[in-house]
Amino acid sequence: MELVSQLVRLLRDLQDPHKVARFQQLCGVRGSFAGQPSLSNGSCPRQPHQERTDEADGLRGRIVESHSPQVNGTDRETSAIRQEDSSDLAKQKPRRRNSLTGEGGQEFVIDNAFLYYLFTFGTELGNELFYITFFPFFMWNIDAYVSRRLIVIWVWVMYLGQCTKDIIRWSRPPSPPVVKVEMFYNSEYSMPSTHAMSGTAIPFSLFLLTYGRWQYPFIFGLLLALCWCFLVCTSRIYMGMHSILDVIAGFLYSILIMVIFQPALEIIDNFNLTCTYAPLIIISLHLAMGLFSFTLDTWSTSRGDTAEILGTGAGIACASNLNYMLGLMPDPPVSLLPLAVPAITTGLVVKCGTRFLLGVVILLVTRAIMKAITIPLACRIFHIPCDDIRKARQRMEVELPYRYITYGTVGFTALFVVPVIFRVLNLS
Repeated sequence: MELVSQLVRLLRDLQDPHKVARFQQLCGVRGSFAGQPSLSNGSCPRQPHQERTDEADGLRGRIVESHSPQVNGTDRETSAIRQEDSSDLAKQKPRRRNSLTGEGGQEFVIDNAFLYYLFTFGTELGNELFYITFFPFFMWNIDAYVSRRLIVIWVWVMYLGQCTKDIIRWSRPPSPPVVKVEMFYNSEYSMPSTHAMSGTAIPFSLFLLTYGRWQYPFIFGLLLALCWCFLVCTSRIYMGMHSILDVIAGFLYSILIMVIFQPALEIIDNFNLTCTYAPLIIISLHLAMGLFSFTLDTWSTSRGDTAEILGTGAGIACASNLNYMLGLMPDPPVSLLPLAVPAITTGLVVKCGTRFLLGVVILLVTRAIMKAITIPLACRIFHIPCDDIRKARQRMEVELPYRYITYGTVGFTALFVVPVIFRVLNLS
């Protein structure tokens, strides 16, 4: 019993939002809201999800707000702090706002610009912009075999992570004491960190899938995976989006999923390639997973993100099947393994850059066209007013089909349509 009580205390300690705030202060992040409580060892009580969001909204106006005469020592000290904050306006960042919900947070001051940009880059390694650039680049310029298997792992890790969040329903670290440097995912629940999960699954799966297939030093691949994982995990604490416990749980959960699915990866990939009915089965399975896996008590970005992930996985799997049936993009024979890393020449860089830029433009145009078609179409089918696109996109009847179809098309385009265009233009 003593061991259990110590474990419970440790978990509560790791969930303490004041530890997140201390880490932020150590990295040079200071909230500029007035009346911020001093950091103590006591933990901040967790509040219900919606109540905490409302509290964060109420803080928006409480930013270095008073310049009136002070009457006592404490007020004079507060005034001096506020004057110091005012002198830092050059380093003060504007309020972040969630483009989907309109939710905003307090302003904050950055004392260490290097860490700010480093952790901003780290958190972007788990965002949509990274996925829509990294996966295609790897697919078109390095190894389609590795990329399609990597996406299978990514889909399962992210899907299970998002569903687990909406089952456990733990709130984000409250503000104050935490400074919300990022706001986009603030409407989601917190446990586990899916950024930490993807930041663990992608680099380590990449390492496991490429080592022995490509010629490079073992220590290089391992160190790259460790640094990538560490940067993404710590960036979520820096951004004020997760407690230490959320990040550790996300890391361990991702490792567990990888251990379970790694033996089945060969079976899944062969099924996607060779089964005649694989596209129909995959599309139906991913649709069912998105519809019946979980329900939300209040809207958040998690449902749309889940549909986006499942749609991308379905599109990639269908493209893989079609490529195999038509004899396109064949995997290199085993006799050629391990593959040697080619010499980096100007011609190679130009060709890779041209493929990447042209391909990403095609994907972005495809996404824009599909969004413009699917949102109004879903609104019309389900008789939902689309005067306010933001509200319409939050309705399940619109959000699920729009995200699933749009990103399914993007995934299919990335692995089938774009490589065909490359062949036509002699860029393969």
